[in-house]
Amino acid sequence: MKPAVNVETFLACDKPYAKADTVLFGAPFDSTTSFRPGARFGSSAIRHESYGAETFSPYQEKDLEDINVCDIGDNELCYGSAEKALKDIEKLASRILSDGKKPFMLGGEHLVTLGAVRAALKKYPGLHIIHFDAHADLRNDYLGAKLSHACVIRRCHELVGDGRIHQFCIRSGLREEFAFARAHTDFHPFGFAGLEKTVQALKASGAPVYFTVDLDCLDPSVFPGTGTPEAGGVSFSKLLGAVLKVCKANIVAADVTELAPMLDAAGASTAAACKIVREMLLAMN
Repeated sequence: MKPAVNVETFLACDKPYAKADTVLFGAPFDSTTSFRPGARFGSSAIRHESYGAETFSPYQEKDLEDINVCDIGDNELCYGSAEKALKDIEKLASRILSDGKKPFMLGGEHLVTLGAVRAALKKYPGLHIIHFDAHADLRNDYLGAKLSHACVIRRCHELVGDGRIHQFCIRSGLREEFAFARAHTDFHPFGFAGLEKTVQALKASGAPVYFTVDLDCLDPSVFPGTGTPEAGGVSFSKLLGAVLKVCKANIVAADVTELAPMLDAAGASTAAACKIVREMLLAMN
C-alpha cells in the first residue's frame, strides 16, 4: 500500500496547470514585518480554511468548479533575504506569465507584491497598479531598509512612475508619505471614492492592471488577524463591491496579502480572506 499524499488546494482550484487560465501560488514570507509577525502562515491558512466555504458565489452567480484555476502551492522562500525571496517570486510569476496565464499570489506580507510586479512589468511595460490598503507603503526606507512591507509601493513607483499607481482606503502613513502620494500617485484616502471613474478609464484604455489587496484595508472589527491593524477601515461588503468593480479592468496579475491567521483565534479574518480570494478569482475569469 502506498502512503497517502495530502495535496491541499484552495477550494476547486485543482485544474491541471496546462489547462489553467489562472495560477494560484503562495508567498509565505514576513521577514520585514514591522509590528506583529505571522503573515507567512496566511497562504496555508487560506487554503485550509477554504474547505468551510462554498465554490459557488451568490454575488456573481458563478462557481469555481466552472473555471480553470490551478493551485500550485506555496513557493519556498528564503526568510533570511528579502531580495532572494523577491527574485524567487519574480521567477515563478514570470514563468506563469510566459505560459500565457495569470498569476494570483497569496501572501505573506505586502513586500511580496514587488516580486510579482517586477515580473508583470516585464511582460506589460504599460502596467498600472490598483492598490487597496490601510497604509500608504510609500516610505523611502524603514529603519534603513529599502526592502520592507512599509516601502513596497514606493519601490513599485520607482518601476512604473507617476500616475500609474491608484491607491484607495489609505488611512495611515508618515506626513511625507501622504505628501508623496498627492504628488505622484492617483491617491484616494479613506475609502473607494473615485474607484468607478478610475476603473472605467483603465478599462477604456485597455491598460494592463496589477491588482494588490492588503486585507488590512478592512476595519479591525471585521479583520483583526493582521500584523498592523488600523481603525477606521471599510466593511467587508464595501471591499467586496470594490473588488468586483476593479476586476472589470484588464487584470493581468493579482495578490491578496497580510493575513496573519494566528492573530484572530476565532478564524473570522481567514474566512473573510477566503471569500475575497474566491470572488476575485471568479471576477477575473
